[in-house]
Amino acid sequence: MNLASERQGLLMKNLANVNVPNYKRQDIDFNVHLDEAMGVEADEFDQAFAKGRVRHSESQSSLREDKNSVDLEAEVMSIAETEHRFLALTELTSRYYSGLKSVIREGR
Repeated sequence: MNLASERQGLLMKNLANVNVPNYKRQDIDFNVHLDEAMGVEADEFDQAFAKGRVRHSESQSSLREDKNSVDLEAEVMSIAETEHRFLALTELTSRYYSGLKSVIREGR
């Protein structure tokens, strides 16, 4: 969820800078970070994220004459995708803790 929040912030920053010349868009690739985190405990991943070892990438390709690499449509789609991912993660987390609560209460 931390990574989804970080990505949402970067995407909003990209959207805010859509008309700034020479601005290079920033993004986080969930798949890369998920692969890195698969062998790492959650606490260790959170620590790595906090220390900056989990980084975001900057897109160097530019489609416009002003060297700005932000595509408005792609950013809006990425924001919507990240929002859905965050909502799914929130639901999974809620169900997990609800299950723990049920176990603690012995199913009552």
